[in-house]
Amino acid sequence: MPGDGYLFAGLLVMFAVTCCLRAAPFAVLGRLRNSGLVGFLATTMPTGVMVILVVHTLRDLDLTSSPYGLPAGLGVLVTAALHLWRRNALLSIVAGTAVFMLASRLL
Repeated sequence: MPGDGYLFAGLLVMFAVTCCLRAAPFAVLGRLRNSGLVGFLATTMPTGVMVILVVHTLRDLDLTSSPYGLPAGLGVLVTAALHLWRRNALLSIVAGTAVFMLASRLL
C-alpha cells in the first residue's frame, strides 16, 4: 500500500490538473472572443445540438405498437411550437418533457 506522502502528492497533482483545465477556457476566451469561428459556432451549435438530441430520442421509437409514438410526437410538437412562439429554450424543453411524460403515463 502506498504511503501517505505518495497519496498526498497524487491528490495535489489531480487538484492542479483539475484547476488548470477549469481555468483554461477563461484564459483563452479573451483571445477568441472576436474570432469568426467562435461566432459561427455560437450561432449554429444550439440548432445542431437540438437536432442530435431529437434524433437520439426518436431513433428507437416503435411505431408498430400502441401508442404508436404518440407521446414522443406530442412532446416534440409541443417543444417546437413553444419554442417558435416564445423563443425560450428552457420553457419549451420543460413543457415538452412534461407533455411527453404525461402522455406516456396516460396513453
